[in-house]
Amino acid sequence: PEHVSERVLKLMGKPSHELYDAFCRRYEKFSAAEGKTQFIVPYFMSSHPGSDLNAAVELALYLKRTGQRPEQVQDFYPTPGTLSTCMYYTGTDPRTGEKVYVPRSAREKAMQRALMQYFKPAYAPLAREALKAAGREDLIGFGKNALLPPREISRNSQNAGRERGNFNPRGSASSKRGKHR
Repeated sequence: PEHVSERVLKLMGKPSHELYDAFCRRYEKFSAAEGKTQFIVPYFMSSHPGSDLNAAVELALYLKRTGQRPEQVQDFYPTPGTLSTCMYYTGTDPRTGEKVYVPRSAREKAMQRALMQYFKPAYAPLAREALKAAGREDLIGFGKNALLPPREISRNSQNAGRERGNFNPRGSASSKRGKHR
């Protein structure tokens, strides 16, 4: 699917992410009917022309909602001869002549990537920064909709919370889709 933002997918020349979701449902159905345990490895991309921090937040929320935790993500790099590269260098969609937002700073590119892997402790501080920059501080906290806690939580406090039965790390609920990483 490469992304979930309709704006970004359109610039990529890709169909809606609902097509990918429908494929996943059919794949799971047919795999189960055959008695097979098979996995889908999604391919998502950060920092493609058209992807701003809001689009990256949209993708992070989708990943959380579907229980997906990608181990590998692709950062956009210009490739000669592609429409995406043309958009990257010109800031314009050559098909329509419309302006296209292009993430150019290394910091923003790193923040978009961190949002895709917000669940990894190494990326959490940068993902928090990205959420603040996008005006989405509502996604920082301990509520069920939060992507990240307001600060780092040590393993000792996680274990103590589990022992008391009141610690619920975000995204710990497993879904069928969550198995497809």
